[in-house]
Amino acid sequence: MLAAGALMAIVWAGDWDALRGQAPRSNSPEDVFSPAHTSISEAVSHFFGHRPEAQQPIVFPHNIHVQEVQLECTDCHIAAARGPLASIPDIRTCWNCHAMASPESPEIQKVKDYYDKGQDIPWQRVWGWVEESHVRFNHAPHIRKEIDCSTCHGDVSQMTVATRTLKHTMEFCVTCHRKNNASNDCVTCHY
Repeated sequence: MLAAGALMAIVWAGDWDALRGQAPRSNSPEDVFSPAHTSISEAVSHFFGHRPEAQQPIVFPHNIHVQEVQLECTDCHIAAARGPLASIPDIRTCWNCHAMASPESPEIQKVKDYYDKGQDIPWQRVWGWVEESHVRFNHAPHIRKEIDCSTCHGDVSQMTVATRTLKHTMEFCVTCHRKNNASNDCVTCHY
């Protein structure tokens, strides 16, 4: 019944772009559904925790970088050990390695094109929570406790483009915190 009501709200709003995970056509005040959502369908999507799969500008082969080149997650996601965000390397870091590695590859050519323009690659975020969750996640304490990245991100060493293979729910996090004797106080994760 609730799903039927949500679908009716989407149809009523006529917001097919948000249903497909695309940005709204405009953000003028009359097009905003609420201070937190641009449309009814966006509100419904956030309520049910639906997030469309990220469409990356380059098919980044994590498996090659991890298995063949033998990089660690923190070699590229350097801020993960120091703070909340994992970070993504800038285009100069990528090009320092790839200027000599497989320059004939179409995907490497895309990296070169971004480098030549002086632009960072516009990667889309794969993980994260919607604002309504009021979750703040800090990578650093997890790295210090030697929680393997695959615990939350799946076996990225077997992936090309990173995908959400695990569903992050409150139960997922609380179960891990209990297993590792970490705090389950609400303010540990929620603000």
